[in-house]
Amino acid sequence: MTGSPVRYLVVPTAVAAEGAKSARFGDATILWGPAEEKLGRASRTAPGLVLVTQVGRSFQDEFPDITPLLDHGRHLVISAADKPRRRSNHCWRVEALKPGTVVDVPARVARRADPAIANLLAQLAPASYKADLTWFASLSTRHSLSPSFTTAVDFAAARMVALGYGVTRMPITVGAGHSENLIGDRPGTGTGPRGLVLITAHLDSINLAGGIGASAPGADDNASGSAGVLELGRLIASRAWIHDVRLILFGGEEEGLFGSKQYVAALPAAERARIRAVLNMDMIASKNSTVPTVLLEGAPISAGQLADLAAAAATYTGLKVETSLNPFASDHVPFINAGTAAVLTIEGADSANGHIHSADDKLDFLDWPLAAEILRMNAAALAGWLGLVSPPARPQPAGSAVSWGPGRLDVFAVGTDSALHHLYWDGTAWHDFESLGGVPG
Repeated sequence: MTGSPVRYLVVPTAVAAEGAKSARFGDATILWGPAEEKLGRASRTAPGLVLVTQVGRSFQDEFPDITPLLDHGRHLVISAADKPRRRSNHCWRVEALKPGTVVDVPARVARRADPAIANLLAQLAPASYKADLTWFASLSTRHSLSPSFTTAVDFAAARMVALGYGVTRMPITVGAGHSENLIGDRPGTGTGPRGLVLITAHLDSINLAGGIGASAPGADDNASGSAGVLELGRLIASRAWIHDVRLILFGGEEEGLFGSKQYVAALPAAERARIRAVLNMDMIASKNSTVPTVLLEGAPISAGQLADLAAAAATYTGLKVETSLNPFASDHVPFINAGTAAVLTIEGADSANGHIHSADDKLDFLDWPLAAEILRMNAAALAGWLGLVSPPARPQPAGSAVSWGPGRLDVFAVGTDSALHHLYWDGTAWHDFESLGGVPG
């Protein structure tokens, strides 16, 4: 970026002035212009402004002496004078701050609640989710190149098979080593061309300081997302849907998105064209702020999915939602880079979570109600993308019920075949006495 100094001012978004270059980060906006431009008494001069995107506190932990000009958790603004020589690693990235950069807090606009979706959400099972997450986190590590990663894949594959998914294990390379992706498919029931909805998370964990053999329970990062894939897969398996659904647990994410990059690269063009939505979950169970918050991260191509998720949050949860069009460092990115709409759902203020990528990412620091709310939001959006097939209508009475005596109740009902049926209750069960061959005139 240019070395010309700029004058900058951080103000509440609600009072941000027009005219100067600006970037919005939730409730704060940073304004800047040439050094000679007056932006207010509180303005400061810096050689230039740089945007940092980080996972957790990775950048701040590596550069503790750099004081951000603006700190918004996953996103920081720093002076160009403090810019490190490296542009990125797998955990943080630096780039010129572009005017118009937005991490937004959209207005909560609830849609009319759909009774069918509300009924579906009531079937979410927090106990099942907690059990799967706890099992994943009980492994000493899920490093992509470790034997226990294979153990985790075996467990997840068995769960998918039990739910009726067709399972494929896709070999991948992770550096000089080998790992795998786990893929579970369930076809829809639509009679026309069917789309495809992907629900994804990375199954691997890592201890950056300790290497392959070090303790890395990865409870939040990312047993929380992996258990979320299984729980949403369980929920979806309980209903019929128009479109196909695919569950994917990626390997090699922590080393550089190896699993998702190789999966996207191997997708045939026709299969890629069928994708209606990609929902990626990465770290959904640590409450890092007073208000339960979720960040929805995508790109302009993901605008429709972002809107659907934000509306689902407003309609069915109490979550505060933030949105970002600055995708980084999770398995939604390869899809976006290939021109496919994808969204990351991640806990808000994740930079306050200092436990990830270490032996301390344990169950003790999880917030189960937050994870449940994020799963509710995700499930509601998925229902719209997959197209819930209404169950067959129950026979409706065509006339008054008739009681012929104690323990005998007769009902005449129109069935789904448009015929009139004579049903009677014998005290223990209903019986179809006879079909009368059609609805009388």
